[in-house]
Amino acid sequence: MAQSNNSIKKILTVAFALCIVCSVIVSTAAVGLRSKQQFNQELDRKTNILNVANLYEPGMDVNDTFASAVTPRVVDMRTGEYSEEHDPATWDGFEARRDPAASRTLSGEKDPAGLTRVENFATVYLVGDPEDPEQIILPIRGQGLWGLMRGFLAVEGDGNTIVGITYYEHAETPGLGAEVNNPRWQAQWDGKEIYGEAESLEPAIHLTKGGASGENEIDALSGATLTSNGVTNMLQFWLSPEGFGDYLAKFRAGVSQEAAQDADVELEAEGA
Repeated sequence: MAQSNNSIKKILTVAFALCIVCSVIVSTAAVGLRSKQQFNQELDRKTNILNVANLYEPGMDVNDTFASAVTPRVVDMRTGEYSEEHDPATWDGFEARRDPAASRTLSGEKDPAGLTRVENFATVYLVGDPEDPEQIILPIRGQGLWGLMRGFLAVEGDGNTIVGITYYEHAETPGLGAEVNNPRWQAQWDGKEIYGEAESLEPAIHLTKGGASGENEIDALSGATLTSNGVTNMLQFWLSPEGFGDYLAKFRAGVSQEAAQDADVELEAEGA
């Protein structure tokens, strides 16, 4: 005897078959679009790097400009030295943080950005001559109010003067914490200094309420105290010896040595 179309068995059979068909369609689409998604993610990364370096122009060929102006290098975060262990074109430090063999645990005062784990190797981006770069683009991340914030910080070749900052991923509140992407707020970073003293390894740059006035101060985001604290905390980490502090110190030392050599030349010229 034929079963009713409203029987439990037929309803479950149809529902199960529909789930299988939908799963196949979704899986096929995901696999088919994966390469395009990866291409778009890579293009977005390059666009953000060019943007924070003030090199991006609407309509430009991002891939060509990036290839001609930017050189990626992998830095060993533990020594501040370049490493040939990983290919900078493919190395993903953010994913590497999940691997205990390729990362280290952070806790307490050593983790102001709330990262828990951080990779041992990270990719930086050098603008201009890689042996004497005009700018150094550093990847930064840390906890905001609602979740992880990821972005880039551009620093001049002196290893101390900031060019700009940008965030490409965050979940901050629109109109408040999300103002980290407001061009007017980002504009005030240009020319600010990371370190308060020439030999210091601890960053002095921070966000402050009530109007920034010093070389190491940035206006805090209005009504977004926790996001502002998050920005300060991530800079305190990534620009310290736990992050890129030792790496940047080499550029600062190089600038100091060059300045000293120039001074010696001037003294010799005056003596002659």
